[in-house]
Amino acid sequence: MNVLVVGGAGYIGSHAARALRRRGHEVIVYDNLVTGYARLAQGFELLQADIANTPALSSALRRVDAVMHFAAHAYVGESVVNPRKYFRNNVEAGINLLNTCVDCGVKKLVFSSTCAVYGVPVKVPITEENPRDPVNPYGITKMIFERALEAYDHAYGLRYAALRYFNAAGADEAGEIGELHDGPDSSSSRGSSRGPS
Repeated sequence: MNVLVVGGAGYIGSHAARALRRRGHEVIVYDNLVTGYARLAQGFELLQADIANTPALSSALRRVDAVMHFAAHAYVGESVVNPRKYFRNNVEAGINLLNTCVDCGVKKLVFSSTCAVYGVPVKVPITEENPRDPVNPYGITKMIFERALEAYDHAYGLRYAALRYFNAAGADEAGEIGELHDGPDSSSSRGSSRGPS
């Protein structure tokens, strides 16, 4: 299968790209490199573009059977002080990705969601049956995109899976890549494990 890994030069996306390749899939990495690293896409075809760029996205999607979507802003605190940035990228540009998938005939999508869609859980341990009631703009944007996926599945047959991580951490099993830190403050470093995705 040919897979477009959107945000594939970031921490989780680069791990997914390698896991797909190990399982025999053809992988194209699509990343605007705003928070990703070109070196994390070494060995893959890298298309440097944003998911809001419909012509570039259409060209890439016509070459694949499925998409894995990791291209989101992912800092809870930043989402509180700058929600506009999060709604623009995580919702508006994300909907552009969905529309372009439909227009190009791509029918399979895996979405990198987050446990933040649950907000304050009504029951612990948290199961998928917990209500989605996010308490910050980051979680809200992820929930909106999940709702859009539900609607696009129903209306257009766009099959999806939403992965609601808690904390992502660790290195590639082959030792090629791991967490990247620009300095001593890992909470502000690009490409690092950022807590809930």
